Amino acid sequence: MSALVRLRLAAFLRTGRALTPLLSVLVVLGVIYGGGRAQAAEAYGFSAAVLFPVMAWQTQILFNVEPDTQRQLSTVAAGGLAREIGAGLLAALVPALALVAVALALPWPLGGITGPEDPGDPSLAAGVGAGVWAHLLLVPPALLLGALASRAAVGNAARGLAVLAGCTVLAFVVGTKDSPVPWLAPPLLPTARATVDGLAAGPLALQTAVAAAWAGVALAGYVTLRRRNT
Repeated sequence: MSALVRLRLAAFLRTGRALTPLLSVLVVLGVIYGGGRAQAAEAYGFSAAVLFPVMAWQTQILFNVEPDTQRQLSTVAAGGLAREIGAGLLAALVPALALVAVALALPWPLGGITGPEDPGDPSLAAGVGAGVWAHLLLVPPALLLGALASRAAVGNAARGLAVLAGCTVLAFVVGTKDSPVPWLAPPLLPTARATVDGLAAGPLALQTAVAAAWAGVALAGYVTLRRRNT
């Protein structure tokens, strides 16, 4: 299984496909943080929401690098579909965490982070902690959305693009503050709002539960599609 993870990462990196998501993150976050300074909790919450579609897109790219025939051979070599899926998700996790690290580090040299301004504002440490939580919370849903949008799950690039774009737009639409069904999509905007108060236990626990539930449903859907297409 570890050999399959290394093989997929090597294919993703050596073909140069890893550069496009990375450059997208640098450009988007550079524009965001170049526009002014914000407190850590607010800035990182928004950064996590923006980073989500890029991580999902990156996962889709990584999954689509492998030809269909090679993927079938990988399933046999890994010892079954479950291990092959696990290897794919582990391979996608590595570049996703790299993007998270970039997103967390980039605002500091750009001067995009400021400390608390009013007595009720969260401390810098609490804001950074909440920001780290927000980024890591959205990694599993992003990986599963990218997997659902991959050729192995939906069959071709057009359907994959529709899944990726449709779910991302849906996440921003149903994540508005007055939405009656925020649980229909990954909690992008609710997570961003939850970070504003720093490490407040209630909002963080709620969004963690929503993200975990959505990721679980997405994983079940991906496994079902893979079994149907195998």
